[in-house]
Amino acid sequence: MSNPHRATSAEPIRPTPDPLDELAEIKLARVALTWLAEPGTWSVYRLTNEYGPVDALDRLLAGDVPDRRLRTAVAARLAAGDPREVAAAAIAHTERLGARVVVPEDDDWPSQVRDLERLSLPGAERKIDQETAPPLAIWVRGQWPLAETLDRAVAVVGARAASPYGGYVATELGYGLADRGWTVVSGGAHGIDAAAHRGALNAGGLTVAVLACGVDRPYPVGNSSLFDRIVESGLLISEWMPGAEPLRHRFLIRNRLIAAATAGTVLVEAAARSGATQTLRRALAINRPAMVVPGPVTSAMSVGAHELLREHPRSRLVTGLPHVLEEVGRIGADLAPLARAPRQPRDLLDDESALVLEALPRRGTLGPDELAARAGLDVRHTLRKLALLEDLDLIVRRDGGYAIAAPSSRPTTAR
Repeated sequence: MSNPHRATSAEPIRPTPDPLDELAEIKLARVALTWLAEPGTWSVYRLTNEYGPVDALDRLLAGDVPDRRLRTAVAARLAAGDPREVAAAAIAHTERLGARVVVPEDDDWPSQVRDLERLSLPGAERKIDQETAPPLAIWVRGQWPLAETLDRAVAVVGARAASPYGGYVATELGYGLADRGWTVVSGGAHGIDAAAHRGALNAGGLTVAVLACGVDRPYPVGNSSLFDRIVESGLLISEWMPGAEPLRHRFLIRNRLIAAATAGTVLVEAAARSGATQTLRRALAINRPAMVVPGPVTSAMSVGAHELLREHPRSRLVTGLPHVLEEVGRIGADLAPLARAPRQPRDLLDDESALVLEALPRRGTLGPDELAARAGLDVRHTLRKLALLEDLDLIVRRDGGYAIAAPSSRPTTAR
């Protein structure tokens, strides 16, 4: 009798795919794709979404893509080397630096950057304003988890040629945000960027510099000591592999990531053609809070910032940390207090007491009967109000009558 449990035919045993090997292959493909085309290239991003990064790379290398311009660009790039070999070398170099590559398949990926899928800039004619797709990979240098660090983050950006006023405001914002548990994100440049980073570091908080070059060659070189501090207490991140140069167009590509990775962007000083204004425009385009600190109307560093306020009704004027927290914080929990002058004792008066005080002459004295007549109150009521005014040091008794107290004797009531 045959054994019912015995296999009737030999079946091949297929090894279970190793998820780590699969992730390594995906990461290699994404790095290769990033090398073949500049970050933000929509055709590459869509190809990757449709076929997955590994198949997308195969199709791209085979020329099996409809975008003629992309095919031409890839063919030219291939003259510089094999994409997979370049990617493998870049990943190895990244590990030697003590850095890492984070991709969307990693748990550490900041999911909010996918909002760049809806980024469309009205009237965009330049390629740099059209190619605004989400990143395929992000290089990270520093020990903090990327997604967690960017979970509560605010961008503070602005002019490189910052005025003392702008530097002070950026430093105060960086310090205040970090002190409240927010990560401060900026571009690592001179001026406003550096001031915001330093403010966060001085508060003992987290800060992230988003670079337009490799994480092994932070730019500008003059901020090297600042970048060293950021690596120790925050993160340097980039969409370009180690060794990549800080080319001019890459700064604008980088700006879209600053806008998308944060809960809102604050612009502190910007000239008419400042790249920092482009960060704010990208924040507006994906419906992130876009905030502008006003500056002196006589300063060239205020022109770009003020024009954004005029052009975009959704941009918000902010004058300090409370306003920023109100824009990016929890609804109903982070409201900025209303701006008020210090309260004066006369602000506490009821209507009748105020009438009696107003009835007193600026100089000289009046008796209770005359004051009652002037205020339109009976004498007994007037005497009670006079006692209150005297307790508040608003009036003094003198020569059988009452007079207004000297200003120096009136204490200001704290809020």
